[in-house]
Formats: sequence, structure tokens, C-alpha cells
Amino acid sequence: MNNLIPRGSLFDEFFKDMAPGYFIRPLHGDPLPQSIKVDVKENADAYILEAELPGVARDDIHVTIDGNVVTLRAEIRQMDAQTSDEKVLRSERYYGSVTRSFQLPQEIDEQAAKAKYDNGVLRLMLPKKLGRTGQKLTIE
Repeated sequence: MNNLIPRGSLFDEFFKDMAPGYFIRPLHGDPLPQSIKVDVKENADAYILEAELPGVARDDIHVTIDGNVVTLRAEIRQMDAQTSDEKVLRSERYYGSVTRSFQLPQEIDEQAAKAKYDNGVLRLMLPKKLGRTGQKLTIE
């Protein structure tokens, strides 16, 4: 049985005003995002995907397409700079990576796919692969 009170609980809120300096949370206390939030839309020719990746550098975003499986991976880096005359009491930045994969109904044309990253939003244009979508067999 876990008797520890979780951070961000009602207990923390109650004592925050009474003794704000007494209950200091540990360094790097906030976790990485659990998943990348995405919107996926479809039209006749392509899938349009928009993913929220605020604070992530363009070079730290990796998109992989394998058939109809799309994988997004983002590396989030924390840069702690501390000098000899200062002491860090709390830091809410972190380091790590988050990954999200999902399968689309139809294969993607990797050669024609496009990606654009602007203001923390990654927008992917994923054209559907042209070709046979299935063949009806004649029953003898």
C-alpha cells in the first residue's frame, strides 16, 4: 500500500499559501509528456496529421514512415546552467524523448510525403500510395 501523498494534490494546494517555501518540490519534478497529441484527418488523396510539439527544436523531431505505420519521435533536452554563486531550488525543465506510432488504413507514398514545423506544431501531408487497393477474385 502506498501511503505517500502524490504531488499536485489537495494537500499541496492547502499548504502552498500557508508556507510556500517549506514544501519545495524536488528538482526536475515535472514528468515528460506521456504522449504526443495529434489530429489526423483524411481526404481523397492524403492523410493530414498535426502534432503538438511545443519547445522542441526542429532537428530533434524524427518522423519515420513504414508502409502505413507512421512513427513520431521527439527529443526534449534540458540545459541546466548553474554558476558557482547560485543554487537551483527548482527546475521544471527535463530531458528525454517521447514516441508515438499509429497505423493508417492505407499505405503512404513516402517519396511524396511532406513535413512542416511551425510554432510548435508539426504538420505532415501523407499522400496515399496509388496502386491496387485490392483485387476481387472470381470464384469458380
